[in-house]
Amino acid sequence: MLPRPAEIIIPSPENLVIKTAGYAAASGTTPLAPFSFDRRDPGAYDVQIEILFCGVCHSDLHTARAEWGGTMFPIVPGHEIVGRVVRVGDHVGTFREGDLVGVGCMVDSCQSCSACAEGEEQYCEKGMVGTYNGIEKETGSPTRGGYSERIVVNEKFVLRIPDGMDPAGAAPLLCAGITTYSPLRHWKVGPGQKVGVVGLGGLGHMGVKLAHAMGAHVVLFTTSPDKRDDALRLGADEVVVSKDEEAMAAHAGTFHFILNTVAAAHNLDAFLTLLRRDGTMTLVGAPAHPHPSPGVFNLIMQRRSLAGSLIGGIAETQEMLDFCAAHGIVSDIEIIPIQQINEAYDRMEKGDVRYRFVIDLASLKREVAAAA
Repeated sequence: MLPRPAEIIIPSPENLVIKTAGYAAASGTTPLAPFSFDRRDPGAYDVQIEILFCGVCHSDLHTARAEWGGTMFPIVPGHEIVGRVVRVGDHVGTFREGDLVGVGCMVDSCQSCSACAEGEEQYCEKGMVGTYNGIEKETGSPTRGGYSERIVVNEKFVLRIPDGMDPAGAAPLLCAGITTYSPLRHWKVGPGQKVGVVGLGGLGHMGVKLAHAMGAHVVLFTTSPDKRDDALRLGADEVVVSKDEEAMAAHAGTFHFILNTVAAAHNLDAFLTLLRRDGTMTLVGAPAHPHPSPGVFNLIMQRRSLAGSLIGGIAETQEMLDFCAAHGIVSDIEIIPIQQINEAYDRMEKGDVRYRFVIDLASLKREVAAAA
């Protein structure tokens, strides 16, 4: 890894010279509204990106509404970013102006710990820097996300969007895609395996698509019978309504791996029982309240494992994008103007989206132009 020049790691307000418009929440109880702020001028290893699309993640809502605590207001959410490179630093060798690129959930890490050295920056031992609600090393200022016109990011944390991939549909891959791809790859999901996906939302629909593309026999678990046709269309081989005890019992002890994407507290034992010996269920949903503790005997009697997983590292995220391009995978989306973000939050909270909102940032540029 190239070292950072000393002059750009010293916080310096004078570097914040790019005026940027976005949408921010001023508190956990106020709606997102227009907000003007400064981006730093690109340093030698930075890439400046004009944002075209930004996916809307449930994490955005939790953070903007201070449901997880620790929100630094005003907050500009957004970590599923796709845009065009418009400027690069003198030492940038990976990207050039005009490239279609992406930025996911993190924009920096210590780059020196064992996790970073192994390409697992998301588990940085000193803490990765989130795309929003983090602290920039260069300026000491809060990071602000993709609900905005532009962003400046170190080239090591910029992804290349493969040629021919729909940029709007690609945006949610930067979070929902890698959040589901990483555990599927880590637990070596592939042909000959029976894989369950719990929940068919923003994460779950990507889990179904990816597990199917990896060659697994995919079973979708849902509480909503009306999602059956969608699940089959997305690549599920079977659909089980998890409230149907008889249908659940028919699958007991048969799964190699279960990807649990549900972000609400629920009974984990109902799904752990479905694992075969040495099977694993991995949690990627983050509920506001903890799950009830699973029964210990449900784990030890069949050497089952209950695990968790975050996003992937930068190299794995690029691998995921390339895999999706090779298999014709993007997220199922509903495009909205940024002026509808608060309504989108309300709908997302009710599960009224199939399966990911994506903001078209052209709507923000038109708003800025009209106000000028």
